[in-house]
Amino acid sequence: MSAPESRPQPRPGIMKIAAYVGGEGSLPGIADPIRLAANESALGPSPKAVAAYEAAKDSLHRYAEGGASALREALGAQHGLDPDRIVVGNGSDEIIGLLARAYAGPDDEVLFSRHGFAMYPIATLAAGATPVMAPEQDYRADIDAMLDAVTERTKILFLANPNNPTGSYVTAEEVRRLHAGLPPHVLLVVDAAYAEYVTRNDYTDGQDLAQKHDNAVTMRTFSKIYGLAALRVGWCYAAPAVCDVLHRTRGPFNVNAAAQAAALAALDDVAHIDRARAHNDIWLPWFAEQLERFGLTVLPSIGNFVLVGFPAEDGRDAAAAEAHLRKDGIIPRPVAGYGLPEFLRITIGLESEMRAAVASLRSFVGR
Repeated sequence: MSAPESRPQPRPGIMKIAAYVGGEGSLPGIADPIRLAANESALGPSPKAVAAYEAAKDSLHRYAEGGASALREALGAQHGLDPDRIVVGNGSDEIIGLLARAYAGPDDEVLFSRHGFAMYPIATLAAGATPVMAPEQDYRADIDAMLDAVTERTKILFLANPNNPTGSYVTAEEVRRLHAGLPPHVLLVVDAAYAEYVTRNDYTDGQDLAQKHDNAVTMRTFSKIYGLAALRVGWCYAAPAVCDVLHRTRGPFNVNAAAQAAALAALDDVAHIDRARAHNDIWLPWFAEQLERFGLTVLPSIGNFVLVGFPAEDGRDAAAAEAHLRKDGIIPRPVAGYGLPEFLRITIGLESEMRAAVASLRSFVGR
């Protein structure tokens, strides 16, 4: 092997990336653990989506339709949007990366809130730009702090709404105020991965801004309430100029044919999505109330997960709670990488899974 200095070298910033680590799906010695680490849909995918995916096996030798035209048409019809202003990606993660590489680079800054989604700094550093984190107030994006952090070097502002991992959101009025305070050269990207779970009348996913302005984008995904996380399908709505940039830089067949077929069928099964939302509306508040009864801190959430706080005390802290849950066959998500070492993020699963998590945490607190 050659000396390190003589090998091909990555661009500055690449080695600063802390590689994204997804929620675990297995535990040693446990055949079927309760997976509450990745904010996956409790009810899984629509049976219609599964059938469409299975039917796609007969044409695996064919390339996918590169523009995902049928899916874009269906998304446009369902949301009242121009399909020509929709871009479909290999998960919304791909769209985050495409936007970062297209609009930011060396000497540029990309802004997001302190506890924002982990893919924002990863995509920023991969583009050679500098990530900037604005402080939050009560685990919630602070509009004034973000506006204060904007400089001439700022090229993109990512806003997760609702935010992962905190579950908090900012109101439609606040999102509009944020956009109004940005210079025209700054692209506001509203990441609304959990929008389908939201029933608040003061919420926006940013579609209204993307409809009217050249510097606003809204993103959605099929990985959460639609239960298609394994297939990687996301999409965004943006001005024609932004869509043109994304089409020029994305892969020509970035979303495979089976994933497109499953997403199209999932979109059509409105009843299944209604059931998934209703399930979350019942078990999220129930789970939070149970944990609060025995003294744990649960942050308010409008997603399909909650952030649970533990005391900074050996044997009773988040690390000890995680070990206890894992011993009981339950996988939560530690979030120290988000600057939240005192918390665990727990997905809302099936009724039996939530009852098992409550029982495990009750025994942990009471021991």
